[in-house]
Amino acid sequence: MAWLGTLWLANVVLFAAVARVSVRSIRGQMLDTVALYGNSFGRRTLDEPLDAALNAVSTASVGLILVAILVVALARRRLALAVMSAAIVVGASASTYVLKRVIDRPFLGVDLDRAYAGNSLPSGHATAAAAFAIGLTLVLPPRARGAVSLIGATYAAVVGVATLSSGWHRPSDVVAAYLVVGGWTAAASLVLVLTQPPTAVVVRAERAGWSLVTSSALGTCLVAMGLAVELFIAQRMTDPVEQMAPAMLRLGYVGSVLVVAGAAYLMMAVVLFSVHRVVPHDPGRAVPIGLAGRGGSAPLPVTRPPDPTG
Repeated sequence: MAWLGTLWLANVVLFAAVARVSVRSIRGQMLDTVALYGNSFGRRTLDEPLDAALNAVSTASVGLILVAILVVALARRRLALAVMSAAIVVGASASTYVLKRVIDRPFLGVDLDRAYAGNSLPSGHATAAAAFAIGLTLVLPPRARGAVSLIGATYAAVVGVATLSSGWHRPSDVVAAYLVVGGWTAAASLVLVLTQPPTAVVVRAERAGWSLVTSSALGTCLVAMGLAVELFIAQRMTDPVEQMAPAMLRLGYVGSVLVVAGAAYLMMAVVLFSVHRVVPHDPGRAVPIGLAGRGGSAPLPVTRPPDPTG
């Protein structure tokens, strides 16, 4: 499917752009550092819940995530979906591990306190949280998908903000992590579409509705507001970060929080837009009664997935 290939490419290009600007440019490093210097606001107001969110993400939790996703997918008799959902979690986590060690962060005279910390892009915690949210959204039945997708996106956003507020990661690290997961999701979705049996049908009633609108609206508004704040800060970065006014640092932190949270919702919106085609109706089961036409006597119109060779 050309659109899934395009989506994968878009995630790769955006990841490269985020890494280039935030890691290898002075202005990008300064914006990240402003958020870290201003994160005292987050630590002071949301310290306990943010710490709890971070502590919930560990190597053991990634294993539990895999088990949960596999159990749900296999319970629905979706072996291919189980494999591809697990591939998203494992592949994204492995890619993050490798990228963090391959990408070099040059010292450009910014953030003297972390001059020898090296590269931290992308965030492993944010990757695990985002992969869990998307993997669970894919394997759940349509009726549960809407609410769970928004809860999952919120969880990914909270973990991303928590890494920033705790000083573990820069905001660009989190956004890059979401793009890694987005790329793996596009690749796995492409495999799922290409391997669909000829009897698979796309039920229009299984398209995401309110959840897609909500995640798209939230993501767009939050990212737009966050980028406006970041642009405002960037235009006033005339002094070293250490000498900037505390109010400007806190504002920079807030702007980064808005971008991180909005990116999590937009990531989920992209998944919801096409999930009914990527995970079509189970051809081995009848169309659920709740998805039947008026009076339950006639099925809703269905369309077959486009021919993968077309």
